[in-house]
Amino acid sequence: MMQPTRRATLAGLGLTIPALAGLSACGGGTQPSGGGGSPSSLSVWALTGAKQDTYEQSFNAWNEANPDNEFSMEFFANDSYKEKIRTAIGSGNAPTLVFNWAGGTLADYVANGSVVDLSGKVDDVLGRTIESIGQVGQVDGAQYGVPNNDTQPVILYYNTALFEEHSVTPPTTWDELMTAVETFSSAGITPISLAGQSVWPELMYIQYLTDRIGGEGVFQKAVAGEADAWSDPAITSALESIIELVDAGAFGNAFGSVSADAGADAALVHTGQAAMLLQGSWVYGTFKQDAPDFVADGNLGFLNFPAMDGGAGDPANVVGNPANYWSVSADADPEVQELAIQYLNEFNLNQEMVDSFLAMGAIPAVAGLEDSFAGLDDEDFLSFAYDMVLNAPHFQLSWDQALAPAPAQELLNNLSRIFLGEIQPDEFVTNMNATLDA
Repeated sequence: MMQPTRRATLAGLGLTIPALAGLSACGGGTQPSGGGGSPSSLSVWALTGAKQDTYEQSFNAWNEANPDNEFSMEFFANDSYKEKIRTAIGSGNAPTLVFNWAGGTLADYVANGSVVDLSGKVDDVLGRTIESIGQVGQVDGAQYGVPNNDTQPVILYYNTALFEEHSVTPPTTWDELMTAVETFSSAGITPISLAGQSVWPELMYIQYLTDRIGGEGVFQKAVAGEADAWSDPAITSALESIIELVDAGAFGNAFGSVSADAGADAALVHTGQAAMLLQGSWVYGTFKQDAPDFVADGNLGFLNFPAMDGGAGDPANVVGNPANYWSVSADADPEVQELAIQYLNEFNLNQEMVDSFLAMGAIPAVAGLEDSFAGLDDEDFLSFAYDMVLNAPHFQLSWDQALAPAPAQELLNNLSRIFLGEIQPDEFVTNMNATLDA
């Protein structure tokens, strides 16, 4: 989900994974009374979902060991969190630990003095994480974030029972994917579940298609801010392929009302209403949590995104998130910052967290996990995800995280309009090129 000599490049950041040795989005805890963090006390916000229990266990362990310096915890759905943290950072009311995706967002935090330089202060936690994934938390060579969970490639999930019932081949090429779309659509089954209301899942299509058609360098030009970078023919071809999917009924007629935050896209698959789902590795935990029998009975298959005939991109390339990251708020009092750093070194991605992530089918961004999957309930998925990442010549960071916040939002807005049929590829290209001049 490599031979030891293969190298994978982390998109847009100019980083490589050299000879990776091992790779692997409310409840307990004290809840804050206000709408943000307090400079004089420890606080943390993170995402709801399958990993919430692991975060809670980790911070509760800290709280038990440090009763005079407890973390308050609050958890939010993905979209709600992104809106809330943007407001909190801007108002100087951020939690002590800032959950983020690195990339352009972290660079923006650094440029605005919102997070502290952790260089030389988090060597313990970095010493147990995969070096190159730790490097993604750097901005201009200084460490501003540390990994806090698993490596997260985007995977094509499928309902094996539906594929067997309708004699459909799991698609490894674009032509096979389109054949599957036609077969399931004719049978009254939504071919591919898509959480269009959330919009960001739509990014996974343009990312993979652009990479498969034009290779890893296409998006790198946009990240670098090159003039007319969005005019690359591979991007236009990717958009045309998306329109082909929409016109073929790949996503049904109601994808604009489906939300990823509630796991509604995964639910369509495990209830047999949809055949496939392109989503991050984190959704495996959602399947396990919401439909354990479906997973245990072997009804969930998984693939890398299909190859494009004649495409310049390597079909083993992967898009997604190397991990999520903790940064420390610059608004916190110095003594509170030091306590947060102590937590990062002593509790973040320690053995207890690693075991918890593995138990849910997630691969922590921790070195030396080669022998950790054997005998686990999710051994097949873990081995697949491990191999997928380690065999990837290139691992591209999600575009909305690699870009700065303003162009990332424009990307989401324009891509949503492509899926809804409101604009054509040439308009998308013009609109996105305008962000390079802003």
